[in-house]
Amino acid sequence: MIRSTVARIDLDALKRNFLAIRSHLAAEPGRTPPSIIAVVKANAYGHGSERVALALEQAGATMLACADIEEGIVLRRAGVRVPVLVFGALSVSDLDGLFEYALTPTISTPSAARAVQTAAARHGITIGYHLKIDTGMNRLGFRYDNLRRTLPELLGSANLRLEAIYTHFATADDPEGSLFDDQRLRFDQALATIDALAPAAAGGVSSPVRSVRRHAGNSAALLRDSRVWYDVVRPGLLLYGIVPPPLASTVPLTPVMSLTSRVVAVKGLRPGEAVGYGARFRASAPATIAVVPAGYADGLDLRLEGRGQVLIRGRRAPIVGAVSMDMMTVDVTSLGDVQPGDEVVVVGRQGDESWQQIGVREMAAAIGTIPYEIVCRVGARIERQYSA
Repeated sequence: MIRSTVARIDLDALKRNFLAIRSHLAAEPGRTPPSIIAVVKANAYGHGSERVALALEQAGATMLACADIEEGIVLRRAGVRVPVLVFGALSVSDLDGLFEYALTPTISTPSAARAVQTAAARHGITIGYHLKIDTGMNRLGFRYDNLRRTLPELLGSANLRLEAIYTHFATADDPEGSLFDDQRLRFDQALATIDALAPAAAGGVSSPVRSVRRHAGNSAALLRDSRVWYDVVRPGLLLYGIVPPPLASTVPLTPVMSLTSRVVAVKGLRPGEAVGYGARFRASAPATIAVVPAGYADGLDLRLEGRGQVLIRGRRAPIVGAVSMDMMTVDVTSLGDVQPGDEVVVVGRQGDESWQQIGVREMAAAIGTIPYEIVCRVGARIERQYSA
């Protein structure tokens, strides 16, 4: 049995998006295109990490990235063979998973460096890592202006091999802010500092920094400024066919996820009658309401009430009344003879016209949030149906 509300994931669209991003990166004249770390953290932004990761590997991704060791283990158990980068903090993690499942750690604090070095020595191996530099996000990372004090111990670790250096932009999606350029310059400054520190930390041999990869560009950054492409970029949202607002893009992308349901009941309201918890919607005239079995337990936001719309029979219908745990109600008065069983498109297309599509960006704007939240909140009880 399949519940009425399902998320359909188009893996062919995912692969096309990956290839479109790769083509975009190759179009810059006079430079070697950067490689791509495909970001599949948070259950691949709600799309299902196992199937998405394998599809991206088939499309040509040579590295994937996830949030923590546990997410990396899920990928390995699904059969992923390419390198997997763990973005998150490691200081209090069970580090054995790094070695058992051949994951690449990010080292972003001195305590994490010591913990991974101790674990690697215990396992009797040398492990490659990516070094994270904090250039202004002020979350994880070695401060860009304090590296001469904090980095020598890490760079001299016997069982740790530096493979890449990266940073993370705080305002890549804010074209008006100055912090983006400040972070870019700070990252370049940090790279020069590490280049000077590394020979001494390595006992006088030549610096390894010139041979390691550098990366900084998430989806918004790679669209905004090719100077931050460096050697590698890290698209996330773009892979799933969504451009980070308020940015625009000429990259030909296709949304990967659609979210649909079915009408389960149709109700008539008399003037003055209310619908839903709190009785916040009252009919001012005779109205027809369709009941849809999708609610906040499925990840639909309460703020969709009075702001969001769905598609039924190729036409838009407003969401009215409170979004409840398992149901929401939509006003279909103007749609004619709506019947139980009619398809309801919450996210996706139902027709060929532009107004017959509800995108994640539109939904996010309607309720005052970001597209990332919309897709990541699609509930666990919603079945993902994959097409390839």
